[in-house]
Amino acid sequence: MSLKKRLILQNAAIVAIPFLIAIIASFVFIFISSYIFKVDLNYDSIKKLTDLQYEFFTADDNLLKGNPERLLQKDFQQYLSERLNKLNAYIVVLKKYDVVFSTKSINPIEIEKCLEAKKKNLLNNSVKLNDGPYIVKVIPLIYSDGSDGWTILLAPVDKETSASKKLLYFSMGVFFVSFLIINVLVSINSSKAILAPLKKLQRAAGEISLGNLDYEVIEDGDQEIRELCKSFEQMRLKLKESVYTQMKYDDNRKMLVSSISHDLKTPITSIKGYVEGILDGVANTPEKVEKYLRTIHSKAVQVDSMIDDLLLYSKLDLKQIPFNFEKTDVVKYFEYCIMENEPELEKHNIKLEFQNNLVKETYAMIDRERLRRVITNIIDNSKKYMNKSEGKIQIILRETSTTVIIEISDNGAGIPKEALPHIFSRFYRADTARSKIKGSGLGLAIAKHIVEEHGGLIWARSIENEGTSIMISLKKIQESEDCK
Repeated sequence: MSLKKRLILQNAAIVAIPFLIAIIASFVFIFISSYIFKVDLNYDSIKKLTDLQYEFFTADDNLLKGNPERLLQKDFQQYLSERLNKLNAYIVVLKKYDVVFSTKSINPIEIEKCLEAKKKNLLNNSVKLNDGPYIVKVIPLIYSDGSDGWTILLAPVDKETSASKKLLYFSMGVFFVSFLIINVLVSINSSKAILAPLKKLQRAAGEISLGNLDYEVIEDGDQEIRELCKSFEQMRLKLKESVYTQMKYDDNRKMLVSSISHDLKTPITSIKGYVEGILDGVANTPEKVEKYLRTIHSKAVQVDSMIDDLLLYSKLDLKQIPFNFEKTDVVKYFEYCIMENEPELEKHNIKLEFQNNLVKETYAMIDRERLRRVITNIIDNSKKYMNKSEGKIQIILRETSTTVIIEISDNGAGIPKEALPHIFSRFYRADTARSKIKGSGLGLAIAKHIVEEHGGLIWARSIENEGTSIMISLKKIQESEDCK
């Protein structure tokens, strides 16, 4: 239920339910009066009492109209007599304490009793005269000559009138009591339905402000409050995720520093050793000096490459590198990659082959420069771990209905089964002797980032001592698809 609907229903219930209870109680009262006390309470008797009470209540304005001198006029007195006679009521007009007009015989003592009744309110306005109880209304007057006076309105209280009066008082009493009870019940209900969920939300906010991001915000209450709780829970989850991400980035930085420090130590130690050899005169011939300098240059290039890989990986990990995707003919693109890498591989006696199993021209959205880095990293890895005298690397293109599958396979050393799930992790090498293989250990991790930015997948299959296959899946551009 919505909060707005709840409030409308509650406000309606506060009035409607007490009114309904008062009506039911009134019928019960009428039933008891009629069948037990033999008092004929009907519509006419109740209407008569309400008309009488209304007439008495408005007498100041309706009868006198702010001009007490009218009460001294014979024709107006005649009009009052006829009007009050219809209600079975009487009027006594006093100037000072003298009766100037009366439709009922009344003595001074009864007049005093009536005047005393002016202190009573309209709900308790009865007075007992010699011939029985009367409803009385006293209106103070000031005549034009400055004299004080009073108008006394009287109506006899018979059995039906008395019962009708009690019925009205009873009905009003039941209405107000039930009104108070319903108000209390509605307040309690509102407290449970509105305040209780808000208190839970307040407690959750307090816990989260203290850093307890595991405190779950439970959806409770009306629709608007549940939506508020839902939004707050989403905020908590995002905040928790951001904190987790920040912690992850902090851990990443620590691991990057630790790992790269370990990897940089070996080439830097070599550079330091060869420089000391030159300074100490160990390289005492021009040939040795040249050899030492070439080694120092090689190690410096290795350090520079490792630093480049580290920076690239960090930017990819933080999504700080823009990608420029272009509609690319997949076959032509890989033909160019083969042409680019073939000369270098021939130096190491590794043959690079291309096998195209695509049935027609196939296009994909590719960042050509970034994906070239992926292909280069995979081929470099195959070259590093090649343990055959005649090496072979194949690039094979296949397709499914929606994707292009690029397989880069070699006949190298392969990867142990237990190491295969970890090869795309940063700084991981299947060869536990890290110093034996040059590189940063980030090649395949970088490749994984770049492929995933293309919306693709990368995975590996390998048999130890037989070779490794790296598979890349990229989404094809369908013929009906417009490329932007």
